[in-house]
Amino acid sequence: MERALFLAARGRGLTSPNPMVGAVVVAPDGVVVGQGFHEGVGGSHAEVHALAAAGARARRATLYCTLEPCCHVGRTGPCTARIVEAGIARVVAAVEDPNPLVRGAGFARLRAHGVAVTVGPGAAAAVALNQPFFTRMREGRPFVVVKAATSLDGCIAEAPGKRTMLTSAAANRHAQAVRAEVDAIGVGSGTILVDNPLLTPRGVYRARPLTRVIFDRTLRTPPTSAVLSTGDAGPVMIITTAETADRRDLRAPLEDRGASLVVARDGTFAAAIDCLSALDIGWLLLEGGAGLHAAAWDAGLVDFVRLYVTPRVLGAGGVPFLAGRCFSAAALIEPHTAALGPDVLIEGYVHGPH
Repeated sequence: MERALFLAARGRGLTSPNPMVGAVVVAPDGVVVGQGFHEGVGGSHAEVHALAAAGARARRATLYCTLEPCCHVGRTGPCTARIVEAGIARVVAAVEDPNPLVRGAGFARLRAHGVAVTVGPGAAAAVALNQPFFTRMREGRPFVVVKAATSLDGCIAEAPGKRTMLTSAAANRHAQAVRAEVDAIGVGSGTILVDNPLLTPRGVYRARPLTRVIFDRTLRTPPTSAVLSTGDAGPVMIITTAETADRRDLRAPLEDRGASLVVARDGTFAAAIDCLSALDIGWLLLEGGAGLHAAAWDAGLVDFVRLYVTPRVLGAGGVPFLAGRCFSAAALIEPHTAALGPDVLIEGYVHGPH
């Protein structure tokens, strides 16, 4: 199972909206005779790759996989049928697939055809690997990560509306690597006005287009914004309200620059997230600013927090991270810390993996 999990992780940044899955076929004498992972949407699933590598040696073997084999026809055929046809005697799966089209039916199909099934080994690691997929399947919304660079005294900027560079080159490289994996980056219109970011992954390879989301209820995003010159990196969408979207004088210049306007039912963060859910975005990285972070936190829709803490002190005039809200990095669940040059990465779940 550890090998299957290792293989699954090779699909990082390639499989969304599908999960990352790895599979290993072990012959009765304990020899690994086949292995594989899901390499991308529309391609063969991990189990199919592993069975193809095993060939005739799959008969009476054990298949280890990080997720319940599918039993429905989607972009590809059901893996359960291939497993039965290959003569697999036993399937060991880390966790049940939360997809309503599967959710235990794959295991039932295998058992009905005489395949022994064991569920549970490696479950925690398998869930953590695919937390965005599990969140989307179980809650019908993207997995939301709040990312911020903070000073040693917990501030994200020297003053309101002032662009403040805090992190080191090492921390910036890490942040870019994360951009290469997520489905979408989200920022508020205030960040566009103050920082004018490109919102592109730089210095890293990204296999798929990256969706950039601007939360802008009043359409104050300038048509000259740098992000609107990066259409080759992926789509740029602006989430706004119906009242503002009716203003052609505001809407047309943005659309002329390639932005897609998405109209939410109201101006709340929850309404905006519902729009992204409908667009198959499963993993959203919120990079700022303070207002957007606060709106997501107040809505109870932050799943994970990632902080890059720098040794710099900004003082009393600084803008605090999640000002006035009950947040403590020490309270994060399953926290992880790492040194990134002079900075320290602190990250963890808000509610815990599920």
